[in-house]
Amino acid sequence: MKIISDDFTQEGRLPDRHAFSTDNLSPSLKWDDLPLGTVELALICEDPDAPGGTWVHWVLYGLAAEEDGLDTGIPKWPTLDKLGHAKQGKNSWKKIGFDGPHPPPGPDHRYFFKLYALGERLNLGPGMSAEQLRPLMEGKIVEEAEIYGTFSR
Repeated sequence: MKIISDDFTQEGRLPDRHAFSTDNLSPSLKWDDLPLGTVELALICEDPDAPGGTWVHWVLYGLAAEEDGLDTGIPKWPTLDKLGHAKQGKNSWKKIGFDGPHPPPGPDHRYFFKLYALGERLNLGPGMSAEQLRPLMEGKIVEEAEIYGTFSR
């Protein structure tokens, strides 16, 4: 399973339009080679370099296995009808949807977009945090893939 982006390369800099303080747009993501038995996907984006510990920027789950990617600028709606009724969870700001990089001035931070192929449906409503979602995915993950970009101010 592979995940890529048209907006940044692996270990490349996320464009300013994805930053919290500018357009705050989620980046495009594409994936392929899903493993046999995948019934749905989940995605978590987080910054492990945040001063207070890992900061979650996006939680998305219940994404249909038939989907092959996400366009730039996914709306911040709890349920995404055009994406097979996928659900968005709460980020570390306690908001639904993607909120982009907003590190303190200094060195680059890394932003990991981790895609999970699940062999069972989670059947969850919107608003789950990454901390709530992870244990519910345990034993259901068929494969994982990730891409990360960097950002600094």
